[in-house]
Amino acid sequence: MMDLKETCASDGSRDTVSGGVDSLGGPTSWQAFAHRSTLHGLRFIFPYSSSSSSSSSSSSSSSRAAPRRLFWSAALLASLVLLVLESAERLAYFLSYPHVTSVDAVVSGSLVFPVVTICNLNAYRFSRLTRNDLYHAGELLALLDVHLRIPDPHLADPEVLAALTERSNFTDFRPKHFSMREFTERVGHDLREMMLYCRFQGQDCSHRDFTTVFTRYGKCYMFNGVEEGKTLRTTMKGGTGNGLEIMLDIQQDEYLPVWGDTEETAFEAGVRVQIHSQAEPPFVHELGFGVAPGFQTFVATQEQRLTYLPPPWGECVSQAVDSSFFQVYSVTACRIDCETRYIVENCNCRMVYMPGDAPFCTPEQYKDCAEPALAALSAVESSSCICRTACNMTRYNKELSMVKIPSKTSARYLEKKFNRSEKYITDNILVLDVFFEALNYETIEQKKAYEVAGLLGDIGGQMGLFIGASILTILELFDYVYEVVKERLLDLLSQDKEEESHAEDVSTCDPVVNHSESISHTVAVPLQTTLGTLEEIAC
Repeated sequence: MMDLKETCASDGSRDTVSGGVDSLGGPTSWQAFAHRSTLHGLRFIFPYSSSSSSSSSSSSSSSRAAPRRLFWSAALLASLVLLVLESAERLAYFLSYPHVTSVDAVVSGSLVFPVVTICNLNAYRFSRLTRNDLYHAGELLALLDVHLRIPDPHLADPEVLAALTERSNFTDFRPKHFSMREFTERVGHDLREMMLYCRFQGQDCSHRDFTTVFTRYGKCYMFNGVEEGKTLRTTMKGGTGNGLEIMLDIQQDEYLPVWGDTEETAFEAGVRVQIHSQAEPPFVHELGFGVAPGFQTFVATQEQRLTYLPPPWGECVSQAVDSSFFQVYSVTACRIDCETRYIVENCNCRMVYMPGDAPFCTPEQYKDCAEPALAALSAVESSSCICRTACNMTRYNKELSMVKIPSKTSARYLEKKFNRSEKYITDNILVLDVFFEALNYETIEQKKAYEVAGLLGDIGGQMGLFIGASILTILELFDYVYEVVKERLLDLLSQDKEEESHAEDVSTCDPVVNHSESISHTVAVPLQTTLGTLEEIAC
């Protein structure tokens, strides 16, 4: 029992020693951290004292250091405010997702020649119209009124009026099946009749080098389009004579007479041409340019390869929108896809130039539904049909110039060669010359103007300027917080264990009944042990 009481006494002695250490004056953990931290100014606000001092000397030194601490506190606070403001401005600029555009010219040994799509501004030849065509499509073409009669015969040329009067006589006429696709294919201008000569890089070409394509202008023709089993034409020189040169007869005598304003009649004479890449379908009525008869038109083009950024830096589409009509996304493909779906949904048919497997619209559906619906779609296209720019696309910049043909010296030669009068040549013949201006291409690329590395660099520079800190300083703060939390948790755990151990020791040291009187001597419990050195106390 003597040993148990000594054990209890020794525990009390250790508690006293521990309390003595806690009561000693010395630097706190925060002061020690401020002294070691690389954060400038913090050590002057929380001065570090390596040993305890008397209360009088401590109070006098504190009173002398108060103005200095106040100055450093204000300086550090002002620096922190400026750091926060500048960092917030840099962060706001980063979240605005700015971009820059770089332009570069790249020399190339050869370039793929673009697609050249040619459409006659007159969609249907007058001489190819049959009585059945006029019966079904006469009103659509504005040649006949709703009663199948000529609306304004006084406006027509006598020869045209006579031919139209004969064909519009429907007495005892039995209408036959009519298809707008077959009608457009048959009545549209034939390139074999229009083409007078064709050359590509000085070599002869023909109508067989063109493929038929349907647009809003009806039957059109593409040169150097994608065809199975054929390679794309390339050019290895720039300038006139190293591209496509073609002479066409626009056949104004075949133009439909105009005495009304419809979508199917043209007031102009000539052809409409679009130069585009093989990856996008033609959209001649919006993206084409006109070539007039009586002139040789030179088109110097330059390939441009454009790269745009997707959101949030830009507005481009990085992935192709699901479409059953086109495999490669482009703005024109999206527009045609949107128009097709809109017409099919509203009219249950499609126009001749539209892809898909829906039935073709009849002339009545063209006039009553398809054309009004297409006009309505164009009015609200910005909200109902959004076609964003592709992230990667190729376009062709153009510079046009022209000279008049024929010259006085060549007029008679051309009259003899084509068996046409000089007036006919002036009114109907044109020459189109498309070539690369130089054998190079231009790259236009959008790039991110401000990325994460720039943001971190700017904020790090502001931290170094205002508070002399770095990323390691932030790690020091986190490390200090971690150590403080860890020590507090360990203290709580040790206190719980000491309380449990103390409770067990007290229960063990309680005097035993019927034996306390037998202890005749007294155990002296020391009140305080001799303190060790400062290092031992700290331990």
